[in-house]
Amino acid sequence: MSGIIIGITGATGVIYGVRAVEALSAMGVETHLVVTSSAARNLALETDYTVDQLKSMASAFYDVNDVGEAIASGSFKVDGMVVMPCSIKTLSGIANSFNYNLLIRAADVTLKERRRLVLAVRETPLHEGHLELMTKVTRMGAVIMPPVPAFYHMPRTIDDLIDQTVGKMLDLFSLDGHLFRRWGSVDDAMVAEARAK
Repeated sequence: MSGIIIGITGATGVIYGVRAVEALSAMGVETHLVVTSSAARNLALETDYTVDQLKSMASAFYDVNDVGEAIASGSFKVDGMVVMPCSIKTLSGIANSFNYNLLIRAADVTLKERRRLVLAVRETPLHEGHLELMTKVTRMGAVIMPPVPAFYHMPRTIDDLIDQTVGKMLDLFSLDGHLFRRWGSVDDAMVAEARAK
C-alpha cells in the first residue's frame, strides 16, 4: 500500500479522523493529513488533542490553503482518501469540483484517478440538497459512509463506537485494524457477559 490521504473537516466528530490517523499509522500505512481551520477549532473543542499532536501522528501534514502540495496531483501515488468527518460544505465542494482548498482538490484528484474516496458525511437530519450532493458524489465514484454507530459488537464505551466506524472505513481499503468484533464472531457467552456488566 502506498498510502492514504486523510482529510479532517469542521463537522463535529473530529475524533473519527484522529482515530483514523492513529489506526493507519499503527498498521504501518503512510498517512497524508490535511486539516481545515474549522477542524482545528473543533479539535480543541471536542478532544484533548492539539494540532501538533495530530501532525506528529501522520507521515506528512499539508497546509489546507496550499493547492500546490503533492497530494493535489494525480501523479502523486496514494491508494485513496478518506474525509472523516466530512462537513456538508466540503461535500458540496467535492460534488461540484469547486477546488478552493487542498482538501477538496485532493478529493477531486482521487476521483479523477479512479481511486477510493470515502466520505464520512456528518450531518443530521438531512434535506433534499444534502441527499442530492451525496447521490452526485456516489455517481462520481465516492463512497458515502456516515459515522453511524452499530451495536451488534456490544460496545461498552464511546471509544468502542468510534473504533467500529473507523474499522468499517479500513474495510473499504481492504485493511483490518482489528478494531471491533465482527458480526458472526459474537458467541452467546460473550453476549451474556456483556449484558451482565
